Amino acid sequence: MPSERPHSEDYVPVPALSRASPHRGVAGAGFSRALPYIPMEGGVPKKKSPAATEREEPISHGEIRDAISVLEQALFNHVQWTDALNITLICHLRPDERDLSPNAHRECRLGQWYYNENTRVVRTNPNFTELEEAHREVHRRAAHLLGLSASRQEIPMADYEQFTHELKRLRLQIETLKRELEDEIYNVDELTGASTRVGMLTKLREQHELVKRKLETCAIVMMDIDKFKDVNDTYGHSIGDQALATFAHHVMRNTRPFDRLFRYGGEEFLLYAPHTDMISVRRMIERIRSELEKIEIISPGYAPFFISASFGIAILDPDVPVMDSIERADLAVYAAKARGRNRTVIWDPSLERAGTK
Repeated sequence: MPSERPHSEDYVPVPALSRASPHRGVAGAGFSRALPYIPMEGGVPKKKSPAATEREEPISHGEIRDAISVLEQALFNHVQWTDALNITLICHLRPDERDLSPNAHRECRLGQWYYNENTRVVRTNPNFTELEEAHREVHRRAAHLLGLSASRQEIPMADYEQFTHELKRLRLQIETLKRELEDEIYNVDELTGASTRVGMLTKLREQHELVKRKLETCAIVMMDIDKFKDVNDTYGHSIGDQALATFAHHVMRNTRPFDRLFRYGGEEFLLYAPHTDMISVRRMIERIRSELEKIEIISPGYAPFFISASFGIAILDPDVPVMDSIERADLAVYAAKARGRNRTVIWDPSLERAGTK
Protein backbone atom coordinates (compact mmCIF):
# COMPACT_ATOMS: atom_id res chain seq x y z
CA MET A 1 0.00 0.00 0.00
CA PRO A 2 1.53 3.34 -1.00
CA SER A 3 2.65 5.64 1.78
CA GLU A 4 0.82 8.89 2.35
CA ARG A 5 2.22 11.82 0.46
CA PRO A 6 4.15 13.95 2.96
CA HIS A 7 2.55 17.20 4.05
CA SER A 8 3.53 19.80 1.50
CA GLU A 9 3.38 23.55 1.49
CA ASP A 10 1.54 23.00 -1.79
CA TYR A 11 -1.72 22.54 0.05
CA VAL A 12 -1.39 24.86 3.04
CA PRO A 13 -4.12 27.55 3.09
CA VAL A 14 -2.59 30.75 1.82
CA PRO A 15 -3.45 34.31 2.83
CA ALA A 16 -4.92 36.34 -0.01
CA LEU A 17 -2.43 38.32 -2.03
CA SER A 18 -2.09 41.97 -1.19
CA ARG A 19 -0.52 44.73 -3.23
CA ALA A 20 1.83 45.53 -0.39
CA SER A 21 3.09 41.95 -0.14
CA PRO A 22 2.49 39.83 -3.24
CA HIS A 23 4.26 36.82 -1.70
CA ARG A 24 2.68 37.06 1.71
CA GLY A 25 2.38 33.73 3.51
CA VAL A 26 3.29 30.20 2.47
CA ALA A 27 2.07 29.41 -1.01
CA GLY A 28 2.15 26.11 -2.78
CA ALA A 29 1.30 25.16 -6.29
CA GLY A 30 -1.85 24.10 -5.24
CA PHE A 31 -5.09 24.24 -3.56
CA SER A 32 -5.91 27.03 -1.18
CA ARG A 33 -9.15 27.74 0.63
CA ALA A 34 -7.97 31.27 1.39
CA LEU A 35 -8.79 32.56 -2.07
CA PRO A 36 -12.14 34.29 -2.64
CA TYR A 37 -15.00 31.88 -3.25
CA ILE A 38 -15.87 31.61 -6.94
CA PRO A 39 -19.50 30.56 -7.59
CA MET A 40 -19.52 27.57 -9.91
CA GLU A 41 -22.18 25.83 -11.97
CA GLY A 42 -21.31 22.43 -13.36
CA GLY A 43 -17.60 23.01 -12.79
CA VAL A 44 -17.52 26.39 -14.49
CA PRO A 45 -17.91 29.89 -13.06
CA LYS A 46 -21.42 31.30 -12.94
CA LYS A 47 -22.25 33.76 -15.65
CA LYS A 48 -22.42 37.41 -14.74
CA SER A 49 -25.79 39.01 -14.30
CA PRO A 50 -26.90 41.35 -17.11
CA ALA A 51 -26.01 44.33 -14.93
CA ALA A 52 -22.48 43.00 -14.53
CA THR A 53 -21.95 42.87 -18.28
CA GLU A 54 -22.49 46.60 -18.75
CA ARG A 55 -19.61 48.76 -19.92
CA GLU A 56 -16.57 48.46 -17.72
CA GLU A 57 -14.27 51.20 -16.55
CA PRO A 58 -10.77 51.32 -18.07
CA ILE A 59 -8.36 48.90 -16.41
CA SER A 60 -6.29 50.54 -13.69
CA HIS A 61 -2.58 50.14 -12.98
CA GLY A 62 -3.55 48.62 -9.64
CA GLU A 63 -5.46 45.82 -11.36
CA ILE A 64 -2.52 45.15 -13.66
CA ARG A 65 -0.08 45.06 -10.73
CA ASP A 66 -2.35 42.63 -8.88
CA ALA A 67 -2.42 40.34 -11.93
CA ILE A 68 1.39 40.48 -12.18
CA SER A 69 1.65 39.52 -8.50
CA VAL A 70 -0.60 36.51 -9.05
CA LEU A 71 1.45 35.39 -12.06
CA GLU A 72 4.69 35.75 -10.10
CA GLN A 73 3.16 33.68 -7.31
CA ALA A 74 1.96 31.10 -9.84
CA LEU A 75 5.51 30.59 -11.11
CA PHE A 76 6.72 30.04 -7.55
CA ASN A 77 3.78 27.74 -6.81
CA HIS A 78 4.40 25.51 -9.81
CA VAL A 79 8.06 25.04 -8.93
CA GLN A 80 6.98 23.78 -5.49
CA TRP A 81 4.23 21.66 -6.99
CA THR A 82 6.63 20.05 -9.48
CA ASP A 83 9.12 19.23 -6.71
CA ALA A 84 6.39 17.57 -4.64
CA LEU A 85 5.08 15.74 -7.69
CA ASN A 86 8.51 14.31 -8.50
CA ILE A 87 8.91 13.05 -4.92
CA THR A 88 5.52 11.35 -5.18
CA LEU A 89 6.46 9.71 -8.49
CA ILE A 90 9.92 8.55 -7.43
CA CYS A 91 8.85 7.22 -4.02
CA HIS A 92 5.52 5.83 -5.22
CA LEU A 93 3.64 7.78 -2.59
CA ARG A 94 -0.12 7.99 -2.55
CA PRO A 95 -1.06 10.97 -4.73
CA ASP A 96 -3.22 13.77 -3.48
CA GLU A 97 -6.75 13.15 -4.73
CA ARG A 98 -7.01 16.75 -5.90
CA ASP A 99 -4.19 16.13 -8.37
CA LEU A 100 -6.20 13.27 -9.88
CA SER A 101 -9.39 15.28 -10.24
CA PRO A 102 -10.54 16.15 -13.78
CA ASN A 103 -10.97 19.69 -12.45
CA ALA A 104 -7.48 19.94 -10.93
CA HIS A 105 -6.66 22.79 -13.31
CA ARG A 106 -9.63 24.74 -11.90
CA GLU A 107 -9.02 24.00 -8.24
CA CYS A 108 -5.35 24.88 -7.93
CA ARG A 109 -4.40 28.42 -7.04
CA LEU A 110 -3.62 29.45 -10.62
CA GLY A 111 -6.88 27.91 -11.81
CA GLN A 112 -8.92 29.70 -9.16
CA TRP A 113 -7.47 32.99 -10.33
CA TYR A 114 -7.82 32.12 -14.02
CA TYR A 115 -11.52 31.28 -13.83
CA ASN A 116 -12.33 34.16 -11.51
CA GLU A 117 -14.60 36.79 -13.04
CA ASN A 118 -12.12 39.47 -11.96
CA THR A 119 -9.51 38.56 -14.59
CA ARG A 120 -10.71 41.19 -17.08
CA VAL A 121 -7.22 42.71 -17.03
CA VAL A 122 -5.89 39.75 -19.05
CA ARG A 123 -9.03 38.13 -20.41
CA THR A 124 -8.56 39.49 -23.93
CA ASN A 125 -4.84 38.79 -24.21
CA PRO A 126 -4.18 35.93 -26.70
CA ASN A 127 -1.70 34.44 -24.24
CA PHE A 128 -4.50 34.17 -21.67
CA THR A 129 -6.26 31.51 -23.75
CA GLU A 130 -3.00 29.72 -24.47
CA LEU A 131 -2.21 29.76 -20.76
CA GLU A 132 -5.42 27.86 -20.04
CA GLU A 133 -4.59 25.20 -22.63
CA ALA A 134 -1.06 24.74 -21.28
CA HIS A 135 -2.25 24.67 -17.67
CA ARG A 136 -4.98 22.11 -18.38
CA GLU A 137 -2.51 19.90 -20.23
CA VAL A 138 0.04 20.01 -17.39
CA HIS A 139 -2.56 18.78 -14.90
CA ARG A 140 -3.86 16.13 -17.29
CA ARG A 141 -0.39 14.69 -17.85
CA ALA A 142 0.45 14.93 -14.15
CA ALA A 143 -2.66 12.90 -13.29
CA HIS A 144 -1.61 10.28 -15.85
CA LEU A 145 1.88 9.96 -14.33
CA LEU A 146 0.50 9.82 -10.79
CA GLY A 147 -1.91 7.06 -11.78
CA LEU A 148 0.93 4.97 -13.20
CA SER A 149 3.07 5.55 -10.12
CA ALA A 150 0.28 4.71 -7.66
CA SER A 151 -0.31 1.38 -9.42
CA ARG A 152 3.45 0.65 -9.40
CA GLN A 153 3.64 0.72 -13.18
CA GLU A 154 6.75 1.88 -14.96
CA ILE A 155 6.51 5.42 -16.28
CA PRO A 156 7.64 5.58 -19.92
CA MET A 157 10.35 8.16 -20.51
CA ALA A 158 8.35 9.65 -23.38
CA ASP A 159 5.39 10.30 -21.04
CA TYR A 160 7.55 12.08 -18.48
CA GLU A 161 9.34 14.10 -21.17
CA GLN A 162 5.99 15.21 -22.56
CA PHE A 163 4.94 16.31 -19.07
CA THR A 164 8.12 18.39 -18.62
CA HIS A 165 7.63 19.86 -22.10
CA GLU A 166 4.11 20.99 -21.19
CA LEU A 167 5.37 22.35 -17.87
CA LYS A 168 7.99 24.46 -19.67
CA ARG A 169 5.32 25.68 -22.09
CA LEU A 170 3.12 26.71 -19.17
CA ARG A 171 5.93 28.63 -17.50
CA LEU A 172 6.74 30.35 -20.79
CA GLN A 173 3.09 31.40 -21.16
CA ILE A 174 3.07 32.80 -17.63
CA GLU A 175 6.32 34.70 -18.22
CA THR A 176 5.07 36.07 -21.55
CA LEU A 177 1.77 37.21 -20.07
CA LYS A 178 3.57 38.79 -17.12
CA ARG A 179 5.95 40.67 -19.44
CA GLU A 180 3.07 41.98 -21.55
CA LEU A 181 1.28 43.20 -18.42
CA GLU A 182 4.45 44.99 -17.33
CA ASP A 183 4.51 46.67 -20.74
CA GLU A 184 0.92 47.80 -20.11
CA ILE A 185 2.03 49.61 -16.95
CA TYR A 186 5.10 51.28 -18.39
CA ASN A 187 3.55 52.15 -21.78
CA VAL A 188 0.33 53.79 -20.58
CA ASP A 189 -0.30 57.52 -20.81
CA GLU A 190 -0.96 58.56 -17.20
CA LEU A 191 -3.31 61.40 -18.12
CA THR A 192 -5.71 59.51 -20.37
CA GLY A 193 -5.16 55.83 -19.58
CA ALA A 194 -4.61 55.13 -23.29
CA SER A 195 -1.48 53.31 -24.44
CA THR A 196 1.45 55.44 -25.51
CA ARG A 197 2.94 55.24 -28.99
CA VAL A 198 5.76 53.10 -27.61
CA GLY A 199 5.14 49.67 -29.07
CA MET A 200 2.21 50.84 -31.22
CA LEU A 201 3.86 50.03 -34.53
CA THR A 202 5.08 46.68 -33.21
CA LYS A 203 1.54 45.76 -32.19
CA LEU A 204 0.12 46.89 -35.54
CA ARG A 205 2.80 45.02 -37.48
CA GLU A 206 2.01 41.83 -35.57
CA GLN A 207 -1.64 42.33 -36.48
CA HIS A 208 -0.64 43.10 -40.07
CA GLU A 209 1.07 39.71 -40.36
CA LEU A 210 -2.16 37.99 -39.32
CA VAL A 211 -4.09 40.04 -41.85
CA LYS A 212 -1.64 39.11 -44.62
CA ARG A 213 -2.11 35.43 -43.78
CA LYS A 214 -5.89 35.93 -43.92
CA LEU A 215 -6.18 34.91 -40.27
CA GLU A 216 -7.52 38.26 -39.14
CA THR A 217 -9.16 41.51 -40.19
CA CYS A 218 -8.45 44.81 -38.51
CA ALA A 219 -9.57 48.44 -38.71
CA ILE A 220 -7.59 51.55 -37.77
CA VAL A 221 -9.46 54.61 -36.52
CA MET A 222 -7.78 58.01 -36.23
CA MET A 223 -9.52 60.38 -33.81
CA ASP A 224 -9.00 64.11 -33.34
CA ILE A 225 -10.82 66.27 -30.79
CA ASP A 226 -12.39 69.23 -32.60
CA LYS A 227 -11.12 72.76 -31.87
CA PHE A 228 -9.08 71.55 -28.93
CA LYS A 229 -6.85 74.64 -29.02
CA ASP A 230 -9.94 76.74 -28.28
CA VAL A 231 -10.60 74.61 -25.18
CA ASN A 232 -7.08 75.25 -23.87
CA ASP A 233 -7.22 78.95 -24.72
CA THR A 234 -10.65 79.47 -23.12
CA TYR A 235 -10.54 77.24 -20.05
CA GLY A 236 -6.85 76.61 -19.45
CA HIS A 237 -4.64 73.57 -19.84
CA SER A 238 -5.85 71.77 -16.71
CA ILE A 239 -9.40 71.74 -18.07
CA GLY A 240 -7.97 70.79 -21.45
CA ASP A 241 -6.33 67.80 -19.75
CA GLN A 242 -9.67 66.95 -18.19
CA ALA A 243 -11.29 67.03 -21.63
CA LEU A 244 -8.58 64.71 -23.01
CA ALA A 245 -9.10 62.23 -20.18
CA THR A 246 -12.89 62.40 -20.56
CA PHE A 247 -12.60 61.68 -24.27
CA ALA A 248 -10.20 58.74 -23.84
CA HIS A 249 -12.25 57.16 -21.06
CA HIS A 250 -15.41 57.52 -23.12
CA VAL A 251 -13.79 55.74 -26.07
CA MET A 252 -12.35 52.94 -23.94
CA ARG A 253 -15.66 52.36 -22.16
CA ASN A 254 -17.45 52.02 -25.49
CA THR A 255 -15.02 49.78 -27.33
CA ARG A 256 -14.49 46.06 -26.97
CA PRO A 257 -12.01 44.64 -24.45
CA PHE A 258 -9.59 43.56 -27.19
CA ASP A 259 -9.61 46.91 -29.01
CA ARG A 260 -6.71 49.18 -28.08
CA LEU A 261 -6.54 52.95 -27.89
CA PHE A 262 -3.21 54.76 -28.32
CA ARG A 263 -2.53 58.40 -27.64
CA TYR A 264 -1.03 59.35 -30.97
CA GLY A 265 -0.04 62.87 -29.99
CA GLY A 266 -1.70 65.91 -28.40
CA GLU A 267 -5.43 65.56 -28.96
CA GLU A 268 -5.03 62.80 -31.55
CA PHE A 269 -5.73 59.16 -30.74
CA LEU A 270 -5.50 55.96 -32.75
CA LEU A 271 -7.71 52.94 -32.15
CA TYR A 272 -6.95 49.56 -33.59
CA ALA A 273 -9.90 47.19 -33.73
CA PRO A 274 -9.25 43.55 -34.69
CA HIS A 275 -11.90 40.92 -35.49
CA THR A 276 -14.15 43.42 -37.24
CA ASP A 277 -15.42 44.69 -40.58
CA MET A 278 -16.06 48.18 -41.86
CA ILE A 279 -19.80 48.13 -41.15
CA SER A 280 -19.32 47.05 -37.54
CA VAL A 281 -16.50 49.46 -36.78
CA ARG A 282 -18.38 52.39 -38.31
CA ARG A 283 -21.44 51.57 -36.21
CA MET A 284 -19.27 51.48 -33.08
CA ILE A 285 -17.52 54.76 -33.91
CA GLU A 286 -20.77 56.53 -34.74
CA ARG A 287 -22.14 55.52 -31.35
CA ILE A 288 -19.00 56.86 -29.66
CA ARG A 289 -19.17 60.11 -31.65
CA SER A 290 -22.85 60.79 -31.04
CA GLU A 291 -22.67 60.05 -27.31
CA LEU A 292 -19.48 62.08 -26.83
CA GLU A 293 -21.19 65.37 -27.67
CA LYS A 294 -23.67 64.80 -24.82
CA ILE A 295 -20.99 64.58 -22.10
CA GLU A 296 -20.61 67.72 -20.00
CA ILE A 297 -17.14 68.99 -19.13
CA ILE A 298 -17.31 70.88 -15.83
CA SER A 299 -15.02 73.89 -15.44
CA PRO A 300 -15.06 76.03 -12.25
CA GLY A 301 -16.18 79.56 -13.03
CA TYR A 302 -17.58 78.62 -16.43
CA ALA A 303 -20.76 77.07 -17.68
CA PRO A 304 -20.43 73.35 -18.53
CA PHE A 305 -19.27 72.80 -22.08
CA PHE A 306 -19.18 69.95 -24.56
CA ILE A 307 -16.59 68.58 -26.95
CA SER A 308 -16.84 66.72 -30.22
CA ALA A 309 -14.37 64.79 -32.32
CA SER A 310 -13.75 63.81 -35.92
CA PHE A 311 -13.01 60.21 -36.89
CA GLY A 312 -11.27 58.63 -39.87
CA ILE A 313 -11.46 54.89 -40.53
CA ALA A 314 -9.23 52.71 -42.69
CA ILE A 315 -8.80 48.97 -42.97
CA LEU A 316 -5.37 47.56 -42.12
CA ASP A 317 -4.53 46.68 -45.72
CA PRO A 318 -2.43 43.51 -46.22
CA ASP A 319 -0.99 44.88 -49.46
CA VAL A 320 0.54 48.10 -48.12
CA PRO A 321 2.87 48.93 -45.20
CA VAL A 322 1.29 49.63 -41.82
CA MET A 323 2.25 53.31 -41.99
CA ASP A 324 0.31 53.66 -45.24
CA SER A 325 -2.84 52.36 -43.55
CA ILE A 326 -2.31 54.85 -40.70
CA GLU A 327 -1.87 57.61 -43.28
CA ARG A 328 -5.18 56.62 -44.88
CA ALA A 329 -6.99 56.91 -41.54
CA ASP A 330 -5.29 60.28 -41.07
CA LEU A 331 -6.49 61.46 -44.50
CA ALA A 332 -10.01 60.37 -43.59
CA VAL A 333 -10.01 62.34 -40.33
CA TYR A 334 -8.81 65.44 -42.19
CA ALA A 335 -11.67 64.94 -44.63
CA ALA A 336 -14.08 64.76 -41.67
CA LYS A 337 -12.79 68.11 -40.41
CA ALA A 338 -12.97 69.65 -43.88
CA ARG A 339 -16.61 68.58 -44.13
CA GLY A 340 -17.61 70.36 -40.93
CA ARG A 341 -16.10 68.31 -38.07
CA ASN A 342 -17.94 66.02 -35.63
CA ARG A 343 -18.37 63.30 -38.20
CA THR A 344 -16.93 59.97 -39.34
CA VAL A 345 -15.30 59.44 -42.73
CA ILE A 346 -14.17 56.12 -44.19
CA TRP A 347 -11.04 56.27 -46.32
CA ASP A 348 -11.34 55.67 -50.03
CA PRO A 349 -8.84 56.28 -52.84
CA SER A 350 -10.51 59.55 -53.86
CA LEU A 351 -9.28 61.17 -50.62
CA GLU A 352 -5.69 60.51 -51.60
CA ARG A 353 -6.22 61.72 -55.14
CA ALA A 354 -7.90 64.88 -53.90
CA GLY A 355 -5.02 65.60 -51.57
CA THR A 356 -7.40 66.17 -48.67
CA LYS A 357 -4.58 66.70 -46.22
